[in-house]
Amino acid sequence: MNDNLFFSGFIYLAAAAIAAPLGRRFGVGAVLGYLIIGAIVGPAALGWVGENREEVMHFAEFGVVLMLFVIGLEINLSRLWKMRGPIIGLGGLQVLITTAVLAAAAMLLPIDWREALAIGMILALSSTAIVMQNLRERGISENSSGTQSFAVLLFQDMAVIPMIALLPLLAHLPPVGVDSHGGSQAWIDSIPGWSRGLVIVGAIILTVVIGRFILTPWLRWVASLKVTEALTSTTLALVIGIALLMGAVGLPPALGTFVAGVMLASSEFRHELESDIEPFKALLLAVFFIAVGAGIDFGLIGSQPLTIGMMVFGLIALKATVLYSLAKWFGMSFDQRLLFAVALAQGGEFAFVLGGFAVGQGVIGEEIASQMIAAVALSMALAPPLLILVQKVILPRLGTTEEPGDERPHDVENDKANVLLAGFGRFGHPIGRLLRSAGCMPTVLEKDSDHVDLLRRIGLKCYYGDATRPHLLKAAGAEDADLFILALDNEDECMEIIETCRKHFPHLKIFARACSRHHAYQLHEAGVRYFIEQLGSSLDCAVAVLEEIGHESDHAKDAVRRFKELEMKSIEITAPHRDDEQRFVGIAQQNLKDLDALLQNAPLPKGRRGGNAK
Repeated sequence: MNDNLFFSGFIYLAAAAIAAPLGRRFGVGAVLGYLIIGAIVGPAALGWVGENREEVMHFAEFGVVLMLFVIGLEINLSRLWKMRGPIIGLGGLQVLITTAVLAAAAMLLPIDWREALAIGMILALSSTAIVMQNLRERGISENSSGTQSFAVLLFQDMAVIPMIALLPLLAHLPPVGVDSHGGSQAWIDSIPGWSRGLVIVGAIILTVVIGRFILTPWLRWVASLKVTEALTSTTLALVIGIALLMGAVGLPPALGTFVAGVMLASSEFRHELESDIEPFKALLLAVFFIAVGAGIDFGLIGSQPLTIGMMVFGLIALKATVLYSLAKWFGMSFDQRLLFAVALAQGGEFAFVLGGFAVGQGVIGEEIASQMIAAVALSMALAPPLLILVQKVILPRLGTTEEPGDERPHDVENDKANVLLAGFGRFGHPIGRLLRSAGCMPTVLEKDSDHVDLLRRIGLKCYYGDATRPHLLKAAGAEDADLFILALDNEDECMEIIETCRKHFPHLKIFARACSRHHAYQLHEAGVRYFIEQLGSSLDCAVAVLEEIGHESDHAKDAVRRFKELEMKSIEITAPHRDDEQRFVGIAQQNLKDLDALLQNAPLPKGRRGGNAK
């Protein structure tokens, strides 16, 4: 029954439907949920899938290709050029040093130095799919650890090309079977070596030309005909076509589709292309992670637990050490380099491809290759929980950037300011700038150390610090200040700070950002003056819309003022009953009727444009 395509498809889709919500519900993330459910439905447990794992992996790896295309759509050429330092410098050093360290470790085994070097190269690569998905789920993809991780992953994808060319030169064993790389390089292997580089460069140039000069006019024409399905099919055809082209010349398909995405990043169809691809990408990535979980060879692990365990530990430990050292050398703060090191410490999906290719070319023996693949699969499965452990357990206890000899935690000063401001993001930075211009510069505390450095270079006074810590608030002058503005985007941290202030600094008047209506209820019950995120900007938009459809400006502003007053009052009324669904719904319905009556009692006249108004 496992050979039945529909049955396998049903199992993979059902597993994806179950794993994602359960993973998020229990706080472990969707990726770890996929890996766990994959192991459950795989040969080691229920045995519902797994016999055709190779075919599924080839299909599922297309999810990685789509992911790189979407990432490319989000990065324009100027941003990519700005990242050239991390890509070439940090990425290049990571691959070279990690290869050398892992090859030296592999030499401890009774194997040839060429075999050890091949293992070092293969294990130096990390999993693009798991790393990027993990970083996004944990909300750190835009931090310096996230951007630097992406730069390293991009270089790793490019490094696959010379690795494929170099591995056959390390052959010292009889070739086994057929080239597991797929045999797609047979024609390119038949041409002179000096011309292969020209073919590869030509393929990349062709990708750029198609993306910039052919596809955009075609998409414009298709869009003018309003044929939605043609736009979707064009996008998928582009991605599949470029993947085939890259595979034919020996390049990683994901690298080619990334280049195509970058070429289309400045196109007016960027967002539409992304929305068309997203469902396919998400589904195929889910299948990819499940296939990885199902492919873990628990039989081999059970028969050689010590060997495989030491390989997994050695891989993660050595790789993390190299990554951490490089991140420190490149000036990343403690918290960011720890996240960076752990995020990239696992093996990657290219190990499955390059491992089989190396066996087929007689570079690596079948037994050591099987052990290596099992260790890589386990390291990939361990990647999500390790990142959660670091982010949720280790960093809060160690303290961000606090380490012996690091002076960063002590740069918080008491400026004797009347106002403290925690958080200098999209909500807090307009407040800080306006107060500064008004001659009341607040003492600003920001948790993202790299953001602090940027703000200081701009000329804004900002201190690195975690405002949940009483001793840091005291050092920042909480005892002398009158007001404390909480502009954080983490509701739990916000409430923790309020509790700390009530205990240690009860004189402080607190103004807080309410990230949601539920958060507004919590702030109201805590006796804190709150401001609902984006309520002001959405009401500004409502004023503009009312004016545009014919209402006079004064009446539109008066309507919005009335609405805001009633909205704030409704939160006060409904807060005590939010756990009583029946009572809550009844009050909310009455609030809607009160709002209608309030605005209808003061009708707004139609303006000169003759728009419709109640």
